[in-house]
This record gives sequence, C-alpha cells and structure tokens, in this order.
Amino acid sequence: MTYYVAHRLFAAHDRALAAELAHHLARKLGEDHVFLPFCDTDEEDLVADVKGRRLFELDRERLGRIRALIAIVHGPSPDDGVCMEIGYAAARGVPVILLTTDFQDYSATLTGPRTHFPDPLLDALATRIVRVPRLGTTTQPSGTSRFADFALRNQAQVHQAVEACVDAALQLPAPAADTAVPGRTGSTVYAEPSPYTLPHHPLPGLVRCRHATAIGPTRFVAAEPVTAARHDWAAALGSTCIVVDASGPEAPPGAALLIGAACATGTPVAAYLPHSTYTHAAGREPNCRNLMIQYGVDAILRSPEEVTAWING
Repeated sequence: MTYYVAHRLFAAHDRALAAELAHHLARKLGEDHVFLPFCDTDEEDLVADVKGRRLFELDRERLGRIRALIAIVHGPSPDDGVCMEIGYAAARGVPVILLTTDFQDYSATLTGPRTHFPDPLLDALATRIVRVPRLGTTTQPSGTSRFADFALRNQAQVHQAVEACVDAALQLPAPAADTAVPGRTGSTVYAEPSPYTLPHHPLPGLVRCRHATAIGPTRFVAAEPVTAARHDWAAALGSTCIVVDASGPEAPPGAALLIGAACATGTPVAAYLPHSTYTHAAGREPNCRNLMIQYGVDAILRSPEEVTAWING
C-alpha cells in the first residue's frame, strides 16, 4: 500500500514542493510506496480520448488502496482537488496528514474561535496537522544580497516542514481493517452552501424535497466549530444524498471534501453551479471545475429548478 501525496498541481512551485516531500518520503519507504499525482499519472504527456476523465480515474483508483494521504494545504482558498482527495480518504478511514506553512489562523467572526484552516471541517478530518508557519534560520548567509538570504530562509522552512511531515507519516499506527461506512438513517438531503455566496444564496433554502428533510451545516456559526464540523460530517455521510454549492473561484473546501466522501461511499452527490468559468490545458477537455470535482459528482445543476428535479427524481 502507498502513501498518496496530494497537492495543488497548476504551478511549478507547488509541484516542486510536493516532489521534495515525495522524494524524502520515498527515501524512507522506497519509491514503490509513494504516489505523486501528475508525476505518476504522467499528466504532462498522457494521451487519452478524454484526458481529464482518465486522470480522474487513475487518481481515484489509487485512492482506493492507500496506506495514508498526505495533503499540502495552504492559504485561505485550499485547492478543491486536494480537498476532494482528503474527503475521499477520510470517508474510508484512511489516515490524513495535513502539511501547511501558512502563518494565518482563521475564524468566522472577528473574535470567534480560530482554526488552522478556513473551513473547520479540514481541522476535524485531519489525523495529524504538521504546521511550520515561521521562516527557517540559515547559519550560512549567502553573502550576495538580502533577497538571496531571504530565499534561503524560505528553503530552510520548507525543509523543516518536509522533515516533520515525513516523521509524522512514519509514526502513523499500523493500518486497521477497513472502516465501515456510516449507515444512512431516515430520508435526509444534506445541503452544503458556499461560504462565498452566504447569506444571499443559502443552498438549504433552495432544496425542495417531497420525501426527505433538508439539513445543512452547523459549523459556520458554532461556538466550537471543529466539534460542529464532525457533526456535519456524520450528518452528510448519513444522508440519502448530498447537494453542494460549488460556487466561487473554485469549489469551496467543504463542498470538495463532501464530494470526495460521497465518491468514496457511493452516496449520490450533485454540485449546484449556476455560473462557472472553464479551464483549458493542452490535450485535455475543458473543465468547468477541477477535474476531481467535475467527474466526482453525479450531476452539475445550473438552477434551483434543476436542484429540485434531481433530488425528487
């Protein structure tokens, strides 16, 4: 079984950081025990009739047989593809290590309780959080410029984060038997709104069900957001189906996490996406969302009427 390194793919510095982490992990475990998307799916040179879907299938197939998932998560807009992979692993009971060098904390209100990540569901699902928020020190300045010295301090921070993450991965307990998927009780539709559109378009208010009760998250207004996030997770996985509002610059973290969970457990899931832009990459079909989101859902719904029809259909 392998350790899956999840990371944002779309810029060279993101791929370089993930590759350094995978390299150091492989030095301890052997290369056959580490999986690095983009690298190991040969994304740059892969040829397929529908390349994006094929990449999704390759990554999902690997997610189904991993020892642990290590995800690099930075900033106020965590990558939606990475969050989908985190949700998939967590729903299967696979240990999840989150690595961040972000020096910010997050809260829903000015004085509210803080979390390491902008959506407390990420804090709740992590088996371990490896956080190295401060610049490293360099004992041998470059002697060329303050900018070169600053680069060295950032490199030292990255090296420290990678080493701490590898140590955390090696300390994980032995894998247990497959975790049972929570049973679905009653007839409920879990509706996850987008924090980018609240309170103007709260998705739970759009859900009209003939034979089910619509429920939504509690963590965004809770006094203890991480505890509430665990309740939201259990409620979503116990629902008959899940609808998420995927609106925003990318699918919000909570939406992506729940899409991954639904994909892992076979729970029907749809994304409400009234407006979207498209991304284009050489050799790949246009995507209206991250390909892990686009192909992880059963339907993309463009209007409240389509939401109602999908739920009641």
